Amino acid sequence: MKEVLRELKGELLRGHSVALATVVRTWKSAPRSAGAALMVTSSGEVVGSISGGCVEGAAFERGQQALEGSLPSVDIYGVSDDEAFAVGLTCGGILEVFTERISTKTWPELLEIIGKIEAEEAISVVTVVAGGDQVGSHIAIGRDCVIGSLGSARLDAAVHDDVLGMLEAGQSGFLKYGHDGERLLADIELFVSTYSSPPRMLVFGAIDFASSVARVGKFLGFRVTVCDARPLFATKKRFPDADEIVVDWPHRYFETQTIDQRAVICVLTHDPKFDVPLLKLALRSSASYVGAMGSRRTHQDRLERLRAEGLSQEEVSKLHSPIGLDLGARTPEETAISIAAEIVAHRWGGSTRSLSISEGPIHPGAAR
Repeated sequence: MKEVLRELKGELLRGHSVALATVVRTWKSAPRSAGAALMVTSSGEVVGSISGGCVEGAAFERGQQALEGSLPSVDIYGVSDDEAFAVGLTCGGILEVFTERISTKTWPELLEIIGKIEAEEAISVVTVVAGGDQVGSHIAIGRDCVIGSLGSARLDAAVHDDVLGMLEAGQSGFLKYGHDGERLLADIELFVSTYSSPPRMLVFGAIDFASSVARVGKFLGFRVTVCDARPLFATKKRFPDADEIVVDWPHRYFETQTIDQRAVICVLTHDPKFDVPLLKLALRSSASYVGAMGSRRTHQDRLERLRAEGLSQEEVSKLHSPIGLDLGARTPEETAISIAAEIVAHRWGGSTRSLSISEGPIHPGAAR
């Protein structure tokens, strides 16, 4: 829903109904992930995408039917590779799409939920997608709020407890219960779409490469912080794409931060007095990725210093150094792309091999 949020809000404020088609499950090389959304307005306009163009026509027709009064429904596009061309999903993947008609009358809390998503508050939107009369009911759960109801206090309580865990992990997915929240039953199926605050990218070292890394990090959806102990270099003019610029010693600033499993750390100082104290902390944190710039000679010296500081082999092995993939990069912009590519590959388990010579699913982990 996030990709159509602005247009959805506008339609609701004008009192219009819309049809919303949301990808809730994928198999094989599906072009879009769960949570991708397409909106059909009452005037026939299409906003967003659920397949990169493959099945948008079919989704538009289903959306029109929803606007005309048909009940919420789940459709599967691309039943098999042989049938993919017939339904339009030429990549051979499979999409499961939930389509519903929504308005401020059918979902009165939606504008409040949109406001929290716009404010980047962590919140999960739960929709019953299968299970009789409760299909199409919604509840939104944040760390300190519950908005709406699924029609049963016991079901709301069960969902609340389970969704809070998904919210903290930044996960979307499915839950199943009995109609009154019984955990051992599977009468109803709920899709949980989690909207977390942006993951953090912490860039240490206000060098020219850092400006390009901050730019590409922002493009990838990170909340970017640039930190350097030298006020002459750590300026907004030099780093216009950064959300935050901090003038402090890197390790001292790092000690004040809460680092979760989605955070990525890029250490570009390649100066032992800065990067060793910082890496000692970063490699023992929950950060998903820690990379450090420098030559191979610098890397070996850095490893020896880190071991001398008491870091174990397991801790040291988390370090991506020299940082980035071997793309033959020369310029700061090219180097930033190589760093971003390594972060993406690490996040999703990519092989980093050219797709033209690799085999298997294009999207790692897509076959479920």
